[in-house]
Amino acid sequence: MRIAVLGTGVVGKTIGTKLVELGHEVRMSSRTPDNERAVAWAKEMGPNASHGTHRDAAAFGEAVFNCTTGSASLEALEQAGRENLAGKILIDIANPLDFSRGMPPCLTVCNTDSLAEQIQRAFPETRIVKALNTVNAGVMVNPSLVPGDHVLFLCGNDATSKAQVAAWLEQWFGWKRGNVIDLGDITAARATEMFLPLWLRLYGLLGTPHFNINVVGGRPRV
Repeated sequence: MRIAVLGTGVVGKTIGTKLVELGHEVRMSSRTPDNERAVAWAKEMGPNASHGTHRDAAAFGEAVFNCTTGSASLEALEQAGRENLAGKILIDIANPLDFSRGMPPCLTVCNTDSLAEQIQRAFPETRIVKALNTVNAGVMVNPSLVPGDHVLFLCGNDATSKAQVAAWLEQWFGWKRGNVIDLGDITAARATEMFLPLWLRLYGLLGTPHFNINVVGGRPRV
């Protein structure tokens, strides 16, 4: 499968590397065609890895991961081109974190809106599914880093797209279908994005990013 990974940070590199290891063709993107991190990653990963602009990657990919910095996501997706994203599933991993005042960061949008909703409004023909944004990059692609059962949330307006993403999460990254909870439409991204302040506090307390939460009791299935 051809997959676009927008963003060259830790999350983009982790997702892209796992997908290439599984045999997918992955194009990593940035604002410029010769981003040093993207060039180095593609060279390291071999013939199934490539790099380019956001527009290049969006046109290339059959599915798209948004791994850009949350505050820059809308701009990056505009650069990708709505015609290149139309009809495709876009898995939005980004969180709207603002580090301008130092640590801990605050959220650029919350309560009555979310980054995922802003993206869906801006790209109504793209099938946005919010997922993976409540865990560390390593845990995203290897849930066994956290012992026992623990859950991953997703949400979006299109039920078929959410089911497809749940299947990919299991096939590609090893997330048990029963541990993926569908929170409903895209407005549920407000809750998962607002989880980040708690995640950051727990990270500081635990001293490791390899943790997650579980839901005990009745659980809806995807």
